[in-house]
Amino acid sequence: MTYAVSEIRSAGKPRRKRLSHAAIEPWLYLSPAIILLVVVLLVPLVIGISYSFRKFSAFKSEYVGLGQYQAMLSDHVLGQALVNTLWWTVASLFFQFFLGLGLALLLDKPFRGRKLVQALVFLPWAVPSFLSGLTWAWLFNPIIGPLPHWLFALGLKAEPTNVLSDPSTAMWGPIVANVWFGIPFFAITLLAALKSIPSELHEAAAIDGASPWQRFTKVTLPFLAPTIAITVMLRTIWIATFADLIFVMTEGGPAGSTNTVPVYIYVSAFKSLDKGYASAVAVLLLVLLIAYAIALIAIRRSLVRHV
Repeated sequence: MTYAVSEIRSAGKPRRKRLSHAAIEPWLYLSPAIILLVVVLLVPLVIGISYSFRKFSAFKSEYVGLGQYQAMLSDHVLGQALVNTLWWTVASLFFQFFLGLGLALLLDKPFRGRKLVQALVFLPWAVPSFLSGLTWAWLFNPIIGPLPHWLFALGLKAEPTNVLSDPSTAMWGPIVANVWFGIPFFAITLLAALKSIPSELHEAAAIDGASPWQRFTKVTLPFLAPTIAITVMLRTIWIATFADLIFVMTEGGPAGSTNTVPVYIYVSAFKSLDKGYASAVAVLLLVLLIAYAIALIAIRRSLVRHV
């Protein structure tokens, strides 16, 4: 009997060993990606947050605690930058989404030359953002660009002046450039989602006498809703943290009318050389975007449950 008990114990040890190896093995496979994420994302994030508690000067830095965050409460430039960021993000997202959805619905239907149209629609996504901003800045220049003269001919402007030089209209320049740049993202993702909708559902709805608008609202939109929620969330975050187009086209001017939070962070860190305050503003933007993402994810889960 003693022999049998020892035999059972010896048989149990390799089993436990195999179970421990099975638990560790997936982490070994994931370790390169985990190390890369820690080095590329987590370490810079921790360093950036730690900078927000320090005051940097030309040759030294000192710990100031929450001093940088207290300074933000009385920073009127930051307040205006937050308003500009909201306007820039909402306007860009609105036109990108609805134009991208329209293009996705168009490209979902067979017609002659569809492949060519797809290539042209997706082309802006392949253009570097710096080059896009430079090109649109030239287009809005009345000396070398046609857009001011077209706006004048349409009666939208009293004279062919540069839209980017007027504080009341300057933000529309980067918004137009950003809409042109971001439409392909929604067109690609929504077109892929449209392809996944079973055609039998549309056929059954048509047989039941549903109009095209009813088929769109009752069949297409419910299936697109989860994809719309995640794409809107991602694109909102990208737009809110996107400084390339604005900085290339206006550098935040004129008179701060296009100065968004990412542009303000860049100017504070690399022109004013106040890395501590720039880090504090970046942490504020991070917190706002995390709160927004949590809300959108909750909405997406409710949409998935109802589909």
